[in-house]
Amino acid sequence: MAEDKPHEDYVSDYIQSLEQRVRELEREKREFEARCFRLEREIASLRNELKRLQTPPLLAATLVDMLEDGRAIVRSSAGPSFVVPVHGFLNPKDLKPGVRVALNQRTYAIVEVLPSRKDPYVLGMEVEEAPSVSYSDIGGLEEQIREIKEAVELPLLKPEVFKKVGIDPPKGVLLYGMPGTGKTLVARAVAHETKATFIRLIGSELVQKYIGEGARIVRELFDLAREKAPSIVFIDELDAIGARRLDSATSGDREVYRTFLQLLAEIDGFDPCDNVKIIGATNRPDVLDPALLRPGRLDRLIHFPVPDERARLAIFEIHTRRMSLAKSVSLKKLAKATAGATGADIKAICTEAGMFAIREGREVVEDADFERAIAKVMPPSRLELPDIAKPEKMYGY
Repeated sequence: MAEDKPHEDYVSDYIQSLEQRVRELEREKREFEARCFRLEREIASLRNELKRLQTPPLLAATLVDMLEDGRAIVRSSAGPSFVVPVHGFLNPKDLKPGVRVALNQRTYAIVEVLPSRKDPYVLGMEVEEAPSVSYSDIGGLEEQIREIKEAVELPLLKPEVFKKVGIDPPKGVLLYGMPGTGKTLVARAVAHETKATFIRLIGSELVQKYIGEGARIVRELFDLAREKAPSIVFIDELDAIGARRLDSATSGDREVYRTFLQLLAEIDGFDPCDNVKIIGATNRPDVLDPALLRPGRLDRLIHFPVPDERARLAIFEIHTRRMSLAKSVSLKKLAKATAGATGADIKAICTEAGMFAIREGREVVEDADFERAIAKVMPPSRLELPDIAKPEKMYGY
């Protein structure tokens, strides 16, 4: 028969059980305290949210001027102007004439500086990164590049040259010619060389559904260009809004006309020495309104013709410099065989020739690949296209 445990052992076991129970209770206490802390934070968050919901709405206004005593003159969205106080926690450097501010509904005090009211649609037109295209990527347009350097690049990089001579640089440039002749490519190259902010839009993007929307977008677009100066505003397909005005017009035509007038007003509002240049591009110079091309607006006209044989050879050399060509491939023969082709056509021909080689499992492009590519990209109806008429003859310049 086993001996009974001494009394001391029973006491020791009982103490251990009590200590274990204490540890369990302490663990439960910590869990309840953590849960209580989370609930208190949630209650505080809900109270803050309820307080924000109960806060009266703020009034939007425009800051007109700052007074010497620290007060400000604001113009409310409803129309009238007020002299109002400014809360001390606002940075005085942020309070500039023209900025949007929020007013307390009861005291009309300025309590917040609002962000820019520019349409996100307008902000999306800015190309953040400088285009990667350089003049070395353009072939056969030496004269056009020289002219656009004089009209756009030189005023941005060396404005003092024009001041010394005593003349004003051109405000804007119009690039015209058939599709695919390199107008957009040259505009991107200028932005690359000048390190300027490149803002690109299509003319049809300014045609909006509601009255006044197109004019507002034009106004905000040029405000953005001034803020981001030096900048280049490139308007492609300019004929979409700059077409010749007609006597009989529908309501939609009248809205396009209002947008066009706003564009003319914005161009006239630029100082020729400003760090903002305007480049327009069109395939149809014959339909443009003469008011757009008068001296002081887009008065520098640069023609982009269909490339001749020498220019086509230069374009082929650019687009094939990274291609693996067979020794039998003659770029001079290709230039002769593609009369009437534009720069975009030649790029497409080189791409198609490479695709034919890939389909047949080859790593080298041969003559037959280029022949099939020419037949695909340049059917007989596309060969020997007449060049576009020059607007000098149309407008008598």
